[in-house]
Amino acid sequence: MKILVCVSKTPDTTSKIAFKDGNTKFDEAGVQWIINPYDEWYALVRAVELKEKDAATVIHLVTAGSADTEPIIRKALALGGDEAFRINVESGDSFYIASQIAEIAKQGGYDLVLTGKETIDFNGASIGGMVAELLDTPYIALATKFDLNGTTAVVTREIEGGEEVAEVALPVVVSCQKGVAEQRIPNMRGIMAARTKPLKVVEPVAADNLTQVVSFELPPAKAGVKLVPADNVAELVRLLHEEAKVL
Repeated sequence: MKILVCVSKTPDTTSKIAFKDGNTKFDEAGVQWIINPYDEWYALVRAVELKEKDAATVIHLVTAGSADTEPIIRKALALGGDEAFRINVESGDSFYIASQIAEIAKQGGYDLVLTGKETIDFNGASIGGMVAELLDTPYIALATKFDLNGTTAVVTREIEGGEEVAEVALPVVVSCQKGVAEQRIPNMRGIMAARTKPLKVVEPVAADNLTQVVSFELPPAKAGVKLVPADNVAELVRLLHEEAKVL
């Protein structure tokens, strides 16, 4: 089996967020970068678990970005990927990135494409579905459990009020969320091996950018906390009514 796992570089959740150039670009100064957690903890780790059950399984990784994304993809290789592709392009347009990933997937003839449910920076949750459409393959989103029965994928996903279990013949694209797998930390052997694993840089194919960022905006600053003595119920009611406006 051949598995392609989509990996994205995202800012660490502790990073201070700021914008520049008239709030049209993210300010990367001083930002610590990580593998998008949904890609790492769930999509990639589940692929590694599948390989542990079948040593013949091959795991390839794909990301889009400039050379500064390579430390991130090396960490992903340390977790268990066999080979990686870096598409040498930066774009904030989901369709454009999905087109690049789909081209890699077409050339590789993968049985399974796994993505995280979304990235923690853009929260778009759109890449998986677009890749599936471009590949003309089935797509199952927001998987909380993923198993294989021969060439059939058995996928559990959350729905309103319960769970849904779907069966689909490979090939298929699946986006993964919490429940599919558990976070792992690369061991020293994996880290050392990742240094020599193939990381191929490929140029982008022609595709349209359908959207562009006009501007970013930070959320309003949080208001200060007001403490009310436990015996002053009247003041608490007044604050809730006049300031919080919940009564």
